Amino acid sequence: MATAGGSTLAGFMTPEQILQSSGGVARTDTLLQHGVGERAIERSIDDGRVLRIRRGVLALPDAPPDFIRALAAGARLTCLSAATHYGLWCVRPSSDLHVSRLGRSAEGCINHRAATVPPHPRLPLVGLADVLVHVLRCRPAEESVPLVESALRRGATTAAFIESRLTGPFNGRARAALGSVDLTGESAIEVVARLLLRGAGLDVRPQVHIAGVGRVDFLVEGFLIVEIDGAAFHSDRQALRRDRRRNNMTVIGGYLVLRFCYEDVMFQPDDVLAMVLTALGRRPVR
Repeated sequence: MATAGGSTLAGFMTPEQILQSSGGVARTDTLLQHGVGERAIERSIDDGRVLRIRRGVLALPDAPPDFIRALAAGARLTCLSAATHYGLWCVRPSSDLHVSRLGRSAEGCINHRAATVPPHPRLPLVGLADVLVHVLRCRPAEESVPLVESALRRGATTAAFIESRLTGPFNGRARAALGSVDLTGESAIEVVARLLLRGAGLDVRPQVHIAGVGRVDFLVEGFLIVEIDGAAFHSDRQALRRDRRRNNMTVIGGYLVLRFCYEDVMFQPDDVLAMVLTALGRRPVR
C-alpha cells in the first residue's frame, strides 16, 4: 500500500529517486506519471530536497546546470553540450549552450531545432545521431570529426546513417567533415593532428607498425614519424626507458621523429606544421 503522497511504500519512488534517474531534473508530469502524488512533491520542495526551477520543472539541488537550463527552456541538449554526457571526444568545451527545441527560439541558447531520432530515454538529451548531425553542421572539422569518430568507433551508429541525414546543398561542409572520419584515431588530439597533416596535402598513414619500434601514431611521407604525447607520457622510470629505446630504434631504422603534445596541436598548429615540413625537407639516407 502507498501513502496518500505516493512516496514511501513499495512500488513507488520518491521525487528525489525519480529526479536522480533523470539526471537530476525532470518535468513535474514525469513524477506524476511515476505515481508520485502532488503532496509528496510539495513536501520535498518545502524540505529543500527538491527545487522548483519554474512552473512544471523540478530539479535536485546538485543537478547539472546545463540540464536545468535546457529543461527550463523547454528543450533538450544537443551538439557539443550533449556530447560530454554521451562520453564523446571533445577537444574543447563550449561556452554556449546548444539545445534542440522545435518551433520556438530558446533564449540564451543556440537552437538546432529539428531532431529526427528518439531522444535519450532518461536524460534531457536528443538522440545520439542528432547530436552528431548537429555538431557536423555547427562546428569546425577539428571539433566535429573527433567527436563523430569516437561515436562511430564504439559502434553507436554508422557513417551511412549520419550521411543520410545530411542531404542537400546546405550540408556540403558537414558531409566533407564526415568524410574525414576514418576510425584510426585513438584520442581526440590524434584526430586533430591527422586532419592538420592531411590538410597540408601530406601522405599520412596512422597507426603504422614499424619493425623494432612498434606502432607509431603517424608515418608521414614514408619516413617521418610523428608522435602525439598524452598526459601520461613518461609517467614512470620504466616508461622513460622504453621510450628512449624506441627512439633509438627509429634512428637506427633510418626514420626521423617529431613529438608533439596536446597544447602544440591545439594552440600552435602552424608551428607544428612548419616543423613537420622542415623535417620533410631533410630526408635521411636509408
